[in-house]
Amino acid sequence: MVCAVTLLVAYFNKARCAGAPFDENGRSTIFDSVKDSAVCYSDIQFLWLGRDINEHVFPYLSGGITPDGALTGGAVEYPVLSGLFMWLGAIGAHDDAAFLLHSALLLAPFALLTAYMLGRMGGRAALLWAAGPPLILYAFHNWELPVVCAAVGAVYIVTSMTRYSLRARAIAAAMLLGIGFCLKLYPGIFVLPLLLYVLVGEPEQGVDARSPRPFDVRGALAVAATAIGTVVLVNLPFALAGYEGWRASITFQQLRQADITTNSIWYWGLRPMFGKTAADESAFQDVVAVASPVLILAAFALAAWLGWRRFAVTGVYPWIGVSGAMLCGFLLFHKVHSPQYTLWLIPFLVLLRVRWSLIVVYLLADAAIGIGVFRYFYALGSGHSAELEENVVQFGVWGRAALLLVLFFLFIRAKPRAREGTADEFDRDRAPILAYSAL
Repeated sequence: MVCAVTLLVAYFNKARCAGAPFDENGRSTIFDSVKDSAVCYSDIQFLWLGRDINEHVFPYLSGGITPDGALTGGAVEYPVLSGLFMWLGAIGAHDDAAFLLHSALLLAPFALLTAYMLGRMGGRAALLWAAGPPLILYAFHNWELPVVCAAVGAVYIVTSMTRYSLRARAIAAAMLLGIGFCLKLYPGIFVLPLLLYVLVGEPEQGVDARSPRPFDVRGALAVAATAIGTVVLVNLPFALAGYEGWRASITFQQLRQADITTNSIWYWGLRPMFGKTAADESAFQDVVAVASPVLILAAFALAAWLGWRRFAVTGVYPWIGVSGAMLCGFLLFHKVHSPQYTLWLIPFLVLLRVRWSLIVVYLLADAAIGIGVFRYFYALGSGHSAELEENVVQFGVWGRAALLLVLFFLFIRAKPRAREGTADEFDRDRAPILAYSAL
């Protein structure tokens, strides 16, 4: 119920940018004038134009991408299932306001289901998802809710449906992670820690967790095969029906550069070390194109290795914590860090014991980005001094980066939260929770 109320607030927050009068393309005339100043911008409303969504063209089957990275025809920049949600949200819509409303109605059930599963697994800490500022800011900013639901659903299956064997649970979870990959890619990285968890197995009840157990190699391979097979089965029809349109989404992400819109450490930290000429810009992008994926892969390897060391001590491979750490590495080093990616991280803050004071500080840094960056764009566009707004954005970028680095190591060692949330656990951190609620 709390999540439903939060979603209503989230919708009306974005709807401030939408409404009559509309231009000939169905674009709200107020959108461009208030989207930054009123902080009501959403990718959903913005992409009503430019991807043939307003023409109700089924995605990927036509179109492509130009050499300079512009999408044409029915091509969109997201994996195929997100493109399908975009198309479904446009059915019956003839302007961006209706598209926003239809999309919100389509996405909201995934947030509610996520709230239910987090409540079952994390107890009252699930209010962090259901009532948090990130859900208000980002629930309908982009098409993130289905992918978060898929990732949380995978954890829910493994941790809650214990009447089934670990191998059966993990295979079902791998299918959900594959579906998540076809929505927004990132759940695919969780297949590795899940595979390792299945490989070493779960300790039997009443038996020392550190007692030797046979490796389940077949189960681990089945997890990998299921995830890969799911991705292939979902993508193959689109690739066969319109390869150029399907391939364009991948090419678009490959060509995307680390610029002022990406909120990454690369733009704010590395870019000032280069000059202002076109050659300097090209050199900067070349460095990022190599350094970003290398550091991401290194972070993945480090997280998996630290998880293995933890397994050697405890007898249990912390696959949820390793998954969260891998996500932190991805968010820290990827060339794009859109504000709505915070929704990806929130479930790990619910499922794992992390000090509430850290969570509150992270949310403050996130709010500095989620709100400050649009005020920054407004100040730049209006010709006003943007020094204050730039400082707010930089606080968000570097505060968030520092906390991601801390969470990377904390997640691997963190214990799961109590399902119902014990009174002493909840009361111990009541002050930070009240501060968070005020935020």
